[in-house]
Amino acid sequence: MALDVNPAVLLAEAHLLLVIGISIRVIMNRPATGVALAWLTIVAAIPYIGAVAYFMIGERRISPRRMGRLGQLTTDYKLLSQMIVKKGLNKVDWDRHSAAARSMGVLGFNTAQAHVFAGSEMELVSDTQEILSGIATDISHAQTSALMEFYIWHEGGTADTVVDALVAASERGVYCLVLVDAIGGSTWWSGNQPARLRESGVLVEAAFPVGPIRSFVGRTDLRLHRKIVVIDGETAWTGSMNLVDPRFFKQDGGFGEWVDAMVRVQGAAVLPLAAVMVGDWVIETGSDATQIATAAGITLPEPKGSADIQVISSGPGTRRNALLKLMHAMIHSAKQEVIITTPYLVPDESLLWALRGAVGKGVRVRIVVPKKVDSFMTRHASNSYLDDMLDNGMEIYLYHEGLLHTKSITVDGEISMFGTVNLDMRSLWLNHEVSLFVYDKEFALNLSELQNSYIANSEALENEKWSKRSFAVKFLENTMRLMSPLL
Repeated sequence: MALDVNPAVLLAEAHLLLVIGISIRVIMNRPATGVALAWLTIVAAIPYIGAVAYFMIGERRISPRRMGRLGQLTTDYKLLSQMIVKKGLNKVDWDRHSAAARSMGVLGFNTAQAHVFAGSEMELVSDTQEILSGIATDISHAQTSALMEFYIWHEGGTADTVVDALVAASERGVYCLVLVDAIGGSTWWSGNQPARLRESGVLVEAAFPVGPIRSFVGRTDLRLHRKIVVIDGETAWTGSMNLVDPRFFKQDGGFGEWVDAMVRVQGAAVLPLAAVMVGDWVIETGSDATQIATAAGITLPEPKGSADIQVISSGPGTRRNALLKLMHAMIHSAKQEVIITTPYLVPDESLLWALRGAVGKGVRVRIVVPKKVDSFMTRHASNSYLDDMLDNGMEIYLYHEGLLHTKSITVDGEISMFGTVNLDMRSLWLNHEVSLFVYDKEFALNLSELQNSYIANSEALENEKWSKRSFAVKFLENTMRLMSPLL
């Protein structure tokens, strides 16, 4: 006699087996507790779809091919490190820095093999038109190479002068590489500028291309979030700004123009920035790093300027979470003041504790975020953290002159962090980022002046007023907060 099989029961049993199997996998992979609980909730609460989502983006899986190329780069970087030591580019006069700075230098080397490079000149530029014009001018003066990587590239306005400069440079024999994230630059990739650049001889590649097959060998939401320009191995740009003219970028979102800053670097620290960009190109294309460096004319630079800089590249595949540890060390070292600017504020729990601890020992902590951001989930998740921060004595400022996109930290007017990393889980754990830890009082002064200019164009968030949000709003924010480990 045939047995009646209830399809609904079979589906429920299959879902239960999936939940059990994924739960075991999550537990054995030992992610952060918040991340683990978030995934367990999603997989259990959303039958099948939650399981598919976990297999696609639940683990920091890197394809075997990419891991193999990372391994080869590690060998190349060791050889480069030996050359750096031999030339003495890492000989920093620590007597002119605080003990905290020296400890951070040691921490960065032990966790990321990142030397502190002695002697760089830094120009902080916060006018976006000046940034774009400056990059175009440097490319127009290039003699040997122009290496560029960005998360977003967008047609329109002054950004197009950079394309014009690249075309002209390539046509006169300059070696040009352009690497743009496949998702971040999706609109640009569908336009005609990539073809125009290639026709002129520029080598153009998409970073982290996506597709159904790639989902089986690695995560498809790992993104190249870095912004780096290196000219002739002598001048570099990095910071928060994508290759976009903010007057022509996302103007229909109601957030105003994006507000960014970049640094123009010359001297010793150009070398590690070039190494990061070349490394990304090698991982994406399988090219030989030595051949790329030779073609680009990259050599060991001469020190120039007073800033000592540690370049930290971070992302899946990098070791020991050096970025997060350096941020902790930086905040813990504060004696008087910490100022932070970030467009997205969904902090790692350990960073929250570090900031609470700073306030507890009498440090003034000021955090500047945009009043409006372009992500619904991130905006509401971020808002859920503000009550706790205000209750613990942190000062929160809502910038109202556009979408503040600058990512920076200054401590006691001595140590700075500046680069591409947001204070959210995605930047800290998933994106490929680059950050400068700068040990230089002059740069810290310039950066803190910029941060204070943002504060001057912000409204201070008042605890009493903020706490009067409706129950529905708070419930939505706290619901989005449950997703914060995945944002």
